Amino acid sequence: MIKFKAHKKLSSSTGPSQLDVAFELEQGKLLTIYGSSGAGKTTILRIIAGLTRAESGYVEANNEAWFNSAKNINLPAAKRSVGLVFQDFALFPNLTIRENLEFALQKGDDKKLLDELLELMELQQLQHMKPGILSGGQKQRVALARAIVRKPAILLLDEPLSALDDAMRYKLQDMIIKVHRNYKLTTILVSHHLPEIYRLSDEVICLEKGLIQKQGKPSVVFTEQKISGKFKVTGEIIEIIPADIVFIVSVLCANEIIKVVATASEVKELRTGQKVMVASKAFNPVIIKLGDS
Repeated sequence: MIKFKAHKKLSSSTGPSQLDVAFELEQGKLLTIYGSSGAGKTTILRIIAGLTRAESGYVEANNEAWFNSAKNINLPAAKRSVGLVFQDFALFPNLTIRENLEFALQKGDDKKLLDELLELMELQQLQHMKPGILSGGQKQRVALARAIVRKPAILLLDEPLSALDDAMRYKLQDMIIKVHRNYKLTTILVSHHLPEIYRLSDEVICLEKGLIQKQGKPSVVFTEQKISGKFKVTGEIIEIIPADIVFIVSVLCANEIIKVVATASEVKELRTGQKVMVASKAFNPVIIKLGDS
């Protein structure tokens, strides 16, 4: 269980504000923090990691106090069981991929974990190369693997996929899901990308000017409630789930999620990540594959 409460002054391009946030996260869950620039998303990760000190509050991980202003507890970052992955990779350029992972290995840990992660992240053929010749997606896989080598109590991901193209982003989302589940990680992700949030998250927190505005499952927080009788919009399928004898297809259109009821025959040619059109037909939304007449 992760317990977090923090109060801290924030400053952004829109002016000063106050971070005043409290939440709890069950072990093994993935929480996404969503919000505009300056809302306090990265500050929360930095407070958890021990890189920024809150003015008041506490951070607890699995019943261990990392920070508690009332009790004057503030463990240094090096003593917190945290794995960090940021946009800039932060790999050692003079070390090979395998050496980057070995550097993060805890004293006495079995090096078989390195081989396991290299295979899981599809890095076996690259392990003796240096980061300078790798693509952005390959570097991000190394950064993710290095964070997991530490066997952290919390994995913190600060928009790690934002610089990647859609195809690579989707592939690395798969890898995040795999490592999160395989190693039973407790993960906090910062992301602006709604399909990514919807696909990865057990829960999402929406921040605005340092305060939580919405919190819950992505399907509840982001679902559009008002649908016009006549409309035609394009979007991306982010989820297809069975519901009795029909299927519920969730389509991200702009920044809203529209849920459409479809039959088994209709979903045969649909898949997550597919671009489609949602249009009205007798006042009911229907999905039309792009390219169809």
